[in-house]
Amino acid sequence: MSTTAETSVASTNGSEPTLLNERDWTGRIYSGGWVDAPGTIETIEPATGAVLGNAGVGDAATITRACAAAAAAQPAWSATALSERIAVIRRAADLLERHRPELERWLIRESGSIPGKASQEVSASIGQLDLAAALIGQPQGLVLPSLTPGRSSTARRVPLGVVGVITPWNFPYVLALRSLGPALALGNAVVLKPDLNTPVSGGVVLARIFEQAGLPEGLLHVIPGGAEVGQALCQDPNVRMISFTGSTAAGRLVGATAGGALKRTVLELGGNSPLVVLDDADIEAASSAGAWGSFLHQGQICLAVSRHLVHERIVDQYLEALTARASHLPVGNPDTEQVALGPIINQKQVERVQRIVDETVAAGAKVLIGGSHEGLFYKPTVLSGVTPDMAAFREEIFGPVAPVISFSSDEEAITLANQTEYGLAAAVQSGSPERAAMVAERLHAGMVHINDQTVNEEPPAPFGGFGASSNGGHFGGVTQLELWTEWQWMTARDAATPFPF
Repeated sequence: MSTTAETSVASTNGSEPTLLNERDWTGRIYSGGWVDAPGTIETIEPATGAVLGNAGVGDAATITRACAAAAAAQPAWSATALSERIAVIRRAADLLERHRPELERWLIRESGSIPGKASQEVSASIGQLDLAAALIGQPQGLVLPSLTPGRSSTARRVPLGVVGVITPWNFPYVLALRSLGPALALGNAVVLKPDLNTPVSGGVVLARIFEQAGLPEGLLHVIPGGAEVGQALCQDPNVRMISFTGSTAAGRLVGATAGGALKRTVLELGGNSPLVVLDDADIEAASSAGAWGSFLHQGQICLAVSRHLVHERIVDQYLEALTARASHLPVGNPDTEQVALGPIINQKQVERVQRIVDETVAAGAKVLIGGSHEGLFYKPTVLSGVTPDMAAFREEIFGPVAPVISFSSDEEAITLANQTEYGLAAAVQSGSPERAAMVAERLHAGMVHINDQTVNEEPPAPFGGFGASSNGGHFGGVTQLELWTEWQWMTARDAATPFPF
């Protein structure tokens, strides 16, 4: 990246110096400081094809060295007072806010985020670190009754050791920090593998944040890479846990590899989330929820509304309202234009979205709006007449496509909503809270929202799905201690006593 290009990406807040300096990270990875990487990759702006930088990429040998270094550094960090560990997390949160304009700009240019999404992601990332810092108020152990006279019995939470974190490109800050924050706060070391589509947002930025926050060297290693790097991380004997966010297909491979080594895994995977619109719903509100849920960030969200299930009595009105909303959503470069949708992340994903739309139309569905793209810019698309045997019903699209399916009864709506291997999120729209609750309670999803849409996340809430959307693990406030530590039982006698043998 030239100095001119760097300045165009790195925005400052008043006199605040930029967080990223090209000279520090170009061709490097963060592992015991900034070191030369065995390989490099150009990070590309999807909207323009411009090269934003040249990031370092690791390999299997890099992972081996990083995991060994993390294992060596972790015991001292675990022995550090919790208050000191939390202070690092709080400084990291402050740095996110201090460098907000620069970090938002990287999200806009590297991941194709619109400014509103970028701003919300930085805010959510700060929220994740605030939640991790709140762990200072949580009990770290229990005093237990002992059945043996003269012996004390306690159970305490202890760090796992080294945690491997594998993250995707669509929300590179928050999906990393929801693992990094609590894992580091509770005394673990972390090896992070960000996606190659966002090596700067998902990697360099986070390394710099914790470096500037004063995290001791060796506790965080940030190594972008492909499948070879991910596999090495899952197999490394120094790694005790894998936190993975990504597709279900990749998650199955991660689970099999890490599980074979008896590692703890938390897998947050794909979704095919239904929005159920009952016949007493407010059509304007419901169509607004549907448009937001399907088109936000070009539909590239695991929580996206993937199937619009609408009662047959109002389906025509709903389609009209949803199509009208889609027609008013401009698509373009979010860095230079006022747009609602930016680019799809890469050509491979555009081709996948187009295949699903084409197969669905060939099977009998109708395109009411959209259904095509110019380069990486895919138009917001509404499909009518979709049935359960069609690709747009069965598959996770990960694009700005809203398939609409009609139903005739609440019972049929529940059956259609649950007719998927996924179970991440669901939502119900109805004028009757009681009726909506009766439907919602029968939806097979880890997160269900009434008179809302499916794209919801709050740091204190458990985040995770059922079925092929998760392996049962959940991120979030109520799960933090359980997820990132393990129980250790400890007993003590005042003096040693003899036994019968």
